[in-house]
Amino acid sequence: MESLFIKQFVAARFTLFTFFIFISSLLFAQADSSQYFLQKGLDEKQKGRRMESLKYFEKAIKYDTSSKAVLSELASAYIDLRKYYQAKETYQKLINLGETSAGNYKQLLQLCFNLKAYDEAILYANSLKKIDPSEKINYYLGKINYDRENYGDALKYLNAAVNDDPKNAEVPYMIGRSYADMQNYKLAIPFYQKAIALDDTKNGWIYELGLICYSNNNNLDALKYILLAGDKGYPKDNGYMQNLGVAYIDAGKFDQGISILNDLLKKRPADMNLLDMIAQSYYENGKYDEAMNNWDTILGYDKTNASALYMIGMCYLKKGDKSKGTQLCDKAIEMDPSLAMYKQKKEMTGF
Repeated sequence: MESLFIKQFVAARFTLFTFFIFISSLLFAQADSSQYFLQKGLDEKQKGRRMESLKYFEKAIKYDTSSKAVLSELASAYIDLRKYYQAKETYQKLINLGETSAGNYKQLLQLCFNLKAYDEAILYANSLKKIDPSEKINYYLGKINYDRENYGDALKYLNAAVNDDPKNAEVPYMIGRSYADMQNYKLAIPFYQKAIALDDTKNGWIYELGLICYSNNNNLDALKYILLAGDKGYPKDNGYMQNLGVAYIDAGKFDQGISILNDLLKKRPADMNLLDMIAQSYYENGKYDEAMNNWDTILGYDKTNASALYMIGMCYLKKGDKSKGTQLCDKAIEMDPSLAMYKQKKEMTGF
């Protein structure tokens, strides 16, 4: 009986040993397969055949999911082929396997930043800074806070980023945008000018600067930058041409500006805002007949437009026809009592 038990025990141990041998052989076979496909991928990479190399790296990782060498090549291939989500996941696997190098953290920071995974980007930025204090992460943190409309922290990091990379035009641009978004146009302007001095190809930045100068009542600079933006290739669509016309007028170049607005009106004959803008420009430049014609056009589209009627009355008053002017103004006030405030202002100021 004892002999039978010993035989069974030996048989069981032999079976278990055989099983371990089988598993070990299988693991070695898988490792060999992973190495085989890794080498095939490296060969294709050397030939410049990136798509083919990626296919082999993806096969290699199936046989050894924890191979750092394969994961590293796989992550690099994903980036080269613009498969950024897969690259991010692969670098995260490397980090989880202990590959916490500054290079890997930097790749993850850039990937998360570009993919707008901002919480993760902040995490990897801080990890990168701990490993290598010389790494410059202020730009990333500044841009993230700007996109989140946290302008206080954005300005803190972006002002630090100016020292990190003085030639990066986007840094002063974002500082300027931060001030502009807070409607502090006076502070925004010098940063826009600095950004454009660093990169004068950004016609969108130049156009924004023109509009900011206009908002800051700096009419000559507004015209200068709007014109420069157009010269640099900014699309001269209807919105651009309208702003250009207004800029000319406000800069004291009425004829050029009103010509642009009238040409635009041919394209947009029923644009009530444009009609009123043109009428107001004529009125402010003492051309009362032309102003009345445009406000008459507005009334043709909308007979209930009390403001247009009131301004026609004002034109008659300016032309010396007090009776008709007063009559029209009073009628407009009956239609819209809020217009009475303008009559009171006229009586007080003589306007």
